[in-house]
Amino acid sequence: MEILFVADPLESFKIYKDTTFAMMREVQRRGHTISVCRPQDIMWQRGGAVIAFVRDIVLTGDPVHWFTAKQSHPNERPQAIKDFGCVVMRKDPPFDSEFFYATHLLEQAEREGAKVFNKPRALRDHPEKLAILEFPQFIGPTIVTRDAADVRRFHAEHQDIILKPLDGMGGTGIFRVKEDGLNLGSIIETLNKDGAETIMVQKFLPAISEGDKRVLVIGGKPVPFCLARIPQGGEVRGNLAVGGKGVAQPLTDSDCAIAEALGPILAARGLLLVGLDIIGDKLTEINVTSPTCFQEITDQMGFDVAAMFVDALEVALH
Repeated sequence: MEILFVADPLESFKIYKDTTFAMMREVQRRGHTISVCRPQDIMWQRGGAVIAFVRDIVLTGDPVHWFTAKQSHPNERPQAIKDFGCVVMRKDPPFDSEFFYATHLLEQAEREGAKVFNKPRALRDHPEKLAILEFPQFIGPTIVTRDAADVRRFHAEHQDIILKPLDGMGGTGIFRVKEDGLNLGSIIETLNKDGAETIMVQKFLPAISEGDKRVLVIGGKPVPFCLARIPQGGEVRGNLAVGGKGVAQPLTDSDCAIAEALGPILAARGLLLVGLDIIGDKLTEINVTSPTCFQEITDQMGFDVAAMFVDALEVALH
């Protein structure tokens, strides 16, 4: 089967930890062929199908020169997206306008017969911060607003809070304000752009000291191990991108309960791979664009996450 990965430039991959690379390696091990493109390589013109200008690659096993490509540039080989066995959408966040437009092009390709994972409409319908609103029974005290007075009331009630932008990734733009309210006004102005942008505010969860857990759900079923991203030093954020330490561990009972409740619902919507972020026993985010942590869990626990993903992918295609 010929599989198309829509992703960031291959040259930007850090293959020792990259989840998309782990997927590709397992796909090739099973005898499937790999093509790649970036979102900007997708095009539609009236009278024709949605096409992608692709590079056909083979993984070499070399840690430095890790792939060879039949084409030097993507524009050397156009192919209708519907003619691939399937498409794996792995463009990293942020979910900006261009990502949004790419999902529309991929949805048109679906109408023409393409099979895309995660499903483009589901990517649009599940913004990673706001998707938790559907499942209030699993989340801590949370408010979504652009109004400074709302934030101040929330802080007065909960004393210790976390503020974050709705379009942030990798821990960017996250602030903690404690009981003293130090700099709360300035932080609100920075994040909500003087009332122009909506933000999320949540009660601080002390369990962050034990890690911000990434729980992967594949084909509606939880991976039995998660990666706890533990803040280091004086940092409040556990994200690996800001220096958090990743420690793989078995799921707790509450992790399993959340994953098993959400998994079938999200899978039925076309979300083959989901990354739930859980602090203590509270759900904080639902990641659908490009969930990671495959290699860290596999390396530390010996559980082959990429094999579970490709198993689910093959099942979804039959």
